[in-house]
Amino acid sequence: MPFRLPRWAAVTAALTVLAGAGTWTAVASDEPPPVHRADQMLDMPGARIDTSYFTSGPASDRRPAVLLGHGFGGSKDDVRAQAEQLSRDGYAVLTWSARGFGASTGRIGLNDPAHEVKDVQRLIDWLAKRSEVQLDKAGDPRVGMAGASYGGAISLLAAGYDTRVDAIAPQITYWNLADALFPNGVFKKLWAGIFFSAGAGNGNGACGRFTDELCAMYERVAVSGQPDAPARTLLEARSPSAVGARIKVPTLIVQGQSDSLFPLTHADAMAKTIGANGAPVAVDWIAGGHDGGDRETDRVEARIGDWFDRHLKQDKGADTGSAFRVSRTGGVDSTDGQAQLRGATADRYPGLTGGQGSKPLSVALGDGGRPQSFANPAGANPPAISAVPGVGGGLAQLSSLGVGLSLDFPGQYARFDAKPQAQPVRITGTPTVRVKVTSDSPDGSAVLFGKLYDVGPDGRQQVLPAQLVAPIRVEDAGKGRSLELTLPAIDHEIEAGHRLRLVLSATDLGYASPAAPAGYTVAVESPLTVPTAPAVATQAAALPWWVWGLPLAGALIAGALLMTGRRRTTAPAPDPELASVPLQITGLAKKYAKSSDRYAVRDLSFRVEQGQVLGLLGPNGAGKTTTLRMLMGLITPDDGEIRVFGQAIRPGAPVLSRVGAFVEGAGFLPHLSGRDNLDLYWQATGRPAEDAHIEEALEIAGLGDALARAVRTYSQGMRQRLAIAQAMLGMPDLLILDEPTNGLDPPQIREMRDVMIRYAAGGRTVIVSSHLLSEVEQSCTHLVVMHRGQLVQAGPVGEITGAGDTLLVTLGETVPDPLVDKIGALPGIGSAVRTEGGLLVRLDGADATGLIGELVRLDVPVTGVGPHRRLEDAFLTLIGGGSA
Repeated sequence: MPFRLPRWAAVTAALTVLAGAGTWTAVASDEPPPVHRADQMLDMPGARIDTSYFTSGPASDRRPAVLLGHGFGGSKDDVRAQAEQLSRDGYAVLTWSARGFGASTGRIGLNDPAHEVKDVQRLIDWLAKRSEVQLDKAGDPRVGMAGASYGGAISLLAAGYDTRVDAIAPQITYWNLADALFPNGVFKKLWAGIFFSAGAGNGNGACGRFTDELCAMYERVAVSGQPDAPARTLLEARSPSAVGARIKVPTLIVQGQSDSLFPLTHADAMAKTIGANGAPVAVDWIAGGHDGGDRETDRVEARIGDWFDRHLKQDKGADTGSAFRVSRTGGVDSTDGQAQLRGATADRYPGLTGGQGSKPLSVALGDGGRPQSFANPAGANPPAISAVPGVGGGLAQLSSLGVGLSLDFPGQYARFDAKPQAQPVRITGTPTVRVKVTSDSPDGSAVLFGKLYDVGPDGRQQVLPAQLVAPIRVEDAGKGRSLELTLPAIDHEIEAGHRLRLVLSATDLGYASPAAPAGYTVAVESPLTVPTAPAVATQAAALPWWVWGLPLAGALIAGALLMTGRRRTTAPAPDPELASVPLQITGLAKKYAKSSDRYAVRDLSFRVEQGQVLGLLGPNGAGKTTTLRMLMGLITPDDGEIRVFGQAIRPGAPVLSRVGAFVEGAGFLPHLSGRDNLDLYWQATGRPAEDAHIEEALEIAGLGDALARAVRTYSQGMRQRLAIAQAMLGMPDLLILDEPTNGLDPPQIREMRDVMIRYAAGGRTVIVSSHLLSEVEQSCTHLVVMHRGQLVQAGPVGEITGAGDTLLVTLGETVPDPLVDKIGALPGIGSAVRTEGGLLVRLDGADATGLIGELVRLDVPVTGVGPHRRLEDAFLTLIGGGSA
């Protein structure tokens, strides 16, 4: 196996010279030879394609070539690191930005055979003319292709359309794009919207750089909420499945378990079709995917290199791995909080039904599967929640650790429970069950979402493996229709004492459901069939290096390791001196992107004491929302720390149970009463009912008899107060309110102010972010003012509004802007901005007497000068006139 330079060992320097039409770059490392890169725009019919070509070693040595494709919305730069590594390993590597992405021109055709696929064929033509590329015959270079998502699909398509492609390694991609976006006739609206928004961001108009036919198709389906036959035909023609019978090259299929966009069923279809063609196939189920989680980049890229070594270089000693591998969670690494992964392998791909010779487990569901009725609500709202596209970190990865984050609403689903498992069972593949569905909709149709939960012994904690659901559209169900429901493909262990729970829901956040209300009835007609794949064996956990290194290193190194181990903790130790301090932020920083020098928050420090109502103020873009998200553990700071009652904040930190939050409203079930909504919310947390302190929260919120009424009858102010009451459940010691008065009229705003004051009166702490400065002035005891991500001023409200360095200059007539600017530029003056009745001037070294003298000298029509105590004006002075 060729040596691969570790990423941490790479030392790079750039030396750029012009060579012909391209730019050549030498990337030096501590392992010769260097990598050379040539950047060039290639003219294609209807587009100019931006390319980079990487080589290493003597130009006279012929070598196989590799084409690397990028993901949707990305560019060639995304695969540069992999390209450089492959070039060091003895390949000529060509990367390119697909039409409509990066610096390439043209329209996005979603891997249209007439355009994007033809572009790849022309790139292969270009490689065939390179003197350093190995040829199988004239015009036929030895070439492999790899890429993820969009780039993975183009590798499959190219292998189907061009016999010169010799080996491929597609990752987390689709086999049939129509099945991906319209699974079983249901529109995957959130993922489709993300797709088309990414393309729209690269051009003009509603659909950006998409071709007109794709734009029209998406808009038609998005409006109707239901895919039609022309839409399926259009996407299927752009799918690898259209040329599946022609893909006959060695294929390494890498697919994500945490992937509601392109689930494991797509990899299964690839493996079966290409394997049936007689080509070598290996399948690798990684932990991550489009929904987040660990993409196992280093391991996967090393395996791709081995795959190409074997099938392009014809290196028979290259270890390409097992025919099937799946990554399984083996607990949490205490040093960094990351899930530990272990591989399970088999010498034959088992498929999704357990593999040859396996016997699926038959699980009886409780109550004999008797019929249960439920409703699809009007507007399909509120929807059940499973996967949430675009959420980083991966809810699916959390489910593998036993953390349940899905939600089904009462009255919108049927539930069938099995008995607790006497022995643990590992599900590997797609469980199936036969059900009978009846619908009272006018056309007799139903849209349902099947899911299989892992339910703990207490019956309350339930986990949806990989956060996946199986959508299905059922036609002609007016008099009842029986069908086999195939549930999502997963690899998940059900522990002894846990039980399986089959749920069929009428709605899901990620999909389109009928807007018209309807009633459904579901009965289970068979046991649940569960594939187990016993031939897939989990590898033993690798021994830490120090287990075998200690005998060689001796007691000195062992002692050093023990000292190091004490420092490697998941979070800093609690600070007992801050145990009674609700919040202390120190040196907090967050960049807009890891590689950016622009900060959303920078060097922010302040402290909040018990009983304070603190107003967080700043203009749009000041960093308020980013700060609150870091405070709630939703995103991680790049620098600095946040301590709540002395505990460092990390995602999922236990101390967050002492924090309640209201962020831009809350969703309630309109047909339920206010009280029922709160009870439902608290039940979903899994915490004991006595810990809710619901009566105390309701007394502070002041909803009175309205609690017994349906929420649909509530005014906006009552809804806001109900949302505040929800945030107060459990009586958190620290309450965070983001714009709690949005949409309220003046009397309702006053009521909300009273709610905040009453809550803090008991010694608890409130942090409120609001644009209504006059209300902040009346309800808050302290302020933190931010501008451009940094702290401008912090302190009691009276101290900030009554600061002696802020003066109101009243005028006899309006003065021109150049004169205002001239006043602001005077020595000892910090700023001068217009306000109602005159100018607000902040002193920065000057005094009031000196300011008056300068104003008279400039012929300013002054009628009065004095301190001004309005928060709005003090705020404008502090930020130099920016908008709130």
